[in-house]
Amino acid sequence: MHPTIILASASQRRQQFLRDLGLMFSIRLPDIDETPLPNEDPAAMTVRLAEAKAQAVARQLFAAYENVLIIASDTTVALDGKIYGKPEHAADAMRMLRDLRNRTHEVISAVTVLQPATARIATRVNRTAVTMRNYSDAEIDAYVASGDPMDKAGAYAIQSLEFAPVCALDGCFASVMGLPLVELGELLATFGVTTPRTPLQVCSSVNPFPCCAASAEHSVHIQFVP
Repeated sequence: MHPTIILASASQRRQQFLRDLGLMFSIRLPDIDETPLPNEDPAAMTVRLAEAKAQAVARQLFAAYENVLIIASDTTVALDGKIYGKPEHAADAMRMLRDLRNRTHEVISAVTVLQPATARIATRVNRTAVTMRNYSDAEIDAYVASGDPMDKAGAYAIQSLEFAPVCALDGCFASVMGLPLVELGELLATFGVTTPRTPLQVCSSVNPFPCCAASAEHSVHIQFVP
């Protein structure tokens, strides 16, 4: 019997990715402290938070939920080892965007699948290098005023057509949006779940560039042409 899938996320982008994969799922919101630990490595934090989200939702379930898989994900932006989470306010978003401007940073996305009945948990990580263009202070002000950066790690959306902050990417477009589709597909397969649509099909439908799922290395280098 196909398992009941629960997504541990309020992210509209992650929810849409699961719909695009053809998965039926419900949503439960994890209540966890996402504060980085002292001197915590960005990748280690991303894995810790993805797994903590899945475990927090598992604790919400009743015993009747036996055939369940919980999907959780976390995305972190890091520059020179410093973690850039979701901005606390507009000034914080402006600071982040100024720091990232005209530089290459790393976007780390971890995706976790947890089977509460067996306590089996598995996590995959995607690391993507992202180079920002040399946008102006006026562009930063206008973008922050739109409200779009406020719920996003690093205070930007790679898919933003108006701001278009990125000039080059080496890795996975979908992962930067918040969910590494290739890694999720691999994880679900280990739990016996096949998605109606493949990660390549979904990524190609939202990504205007060649999808990393088509590459044996699960990575693609993209230069954005203005």
